[in-house]
Amino acid sequence: MTTLDQDRLAEGLREQGAAFGLAVAGGDPEAKVPTCPEWRLRVLTGHASQATRWAAGLVRAAGTPLPVPDPLDALPGAPDAWASWLRDGAEDLITAVRTAAPGASVWSFNGPVPPVFWLRRMLCDTAVHHYDAAATTGAPYTIADDLAADVITEAMELITAPASQAFKPELTALRGQGERLAVRPDGMTGWLITRTPDGPRWERSDADADMVLSGPVAECMLVLARRVPPARVHGDRALLRHWLDHTVF
Repeated sequence: MTTLDQDRLAEGLREQGAAFGLAVAGGDPEAKVPTCPEWRLRVLTGHASQATRWAAGLVRAAGTPLPVPDPLDALPGAPDAWASWLRDGAEDLITAVRTAAPGASVWSFNGPVPPVFWLRRMLCDTAVHHYDAAATTGAPYTIADDLAADVITEAMELITAPASQAFKPELTALRGQGERLAVRPDGMTGWLITRTPDGPRWERSDADADMVLSGPVAECMLVLARRVPPARVHGDRALLRHWLDHTVF
């Protein structure tokens, strides 16, 4: 589970949302997003805040699922209003989570979860799409180390959750016979993935592995999100490629 409390998750969503807004400032709404080539910059921006608003609706619906919105239906307004569109969506979700009833349970694709699940999920989604925006406009990309680490942890949790294989059957391809992959960011304890016959398992560990991905934690996060190519890989690169090919959400 996350080591970040609700206040830090809210702060992180604000940080990444504001940085996203700066990244798209002055950008061409029709520019093709290189990391999501089926989208234009206006669609990416619209989706980013459409998603936080949808998540806020799920929290308020208290267990009732809502239709997943189509990114092409998002209307972020004129480019000079994009920053406020992103900010307002983030604040809508933060408010929904903070005002949820104590002990509330809300819908997710993996079953009932506490409201903070969606705050964390949208922080992770925004962090990755912030990179997409920066890659489109040439803006710098930054993310705090604790947030980047939690994006990795959340991905590990989603990929290895038993319910995820029903939601995303291609994850069954990650079953294995004990192959081990390590993500070992500079200056912090890494993540160790073991492929078992029942599916992948993970733990925080720097134990030996058949493949080791290393580098700054933000870079490792972006590699695992399939946004940048791996720069520092030791061991069986095919294991990493197989993992990346089967962990697209």
